[in-house]
Amino acid sequence: MVRSGLLPPTSPELCEEDARPYFLWWTDVTVGEFRQLLRSSDVEERAYWLGALLREANTRDVWLFVEPAQIRAVWPHLLRHLGRTRSRWAFLLGLPEPQWPPAEAV
Repeated sequence: MVRSGLLPPTSPELCEEDARPYFLWWTDVTVGEFRQLLRSSDVEERAYWLGALLREANTRDVWLFVEPAQIRAVWPHLLRHLGRTRSRWAFLLGLPEPQWPPAEAV
């Protein structure tokens, strides 16, 4: 399902539950399984897979899987999984520039 007003997915396979998403190149997970992982009750598991999406996928494909509010909801758990994309996502979501490493880790 593609929401109106958004660019189409970079690959039509991203709309097929049994397809393997290009951005999860290191693991054997289908689109359907990935959607379930993004709904995990474990916030750390959810943050790991969301981080993979934000770090590896084309930005326009991100919105096929999550809403901005879902990203903001796990932001503190997500930061360590974003790598060099931290600042970009903070900017896109209107969040403060993240300090990395966190002050408490220094």
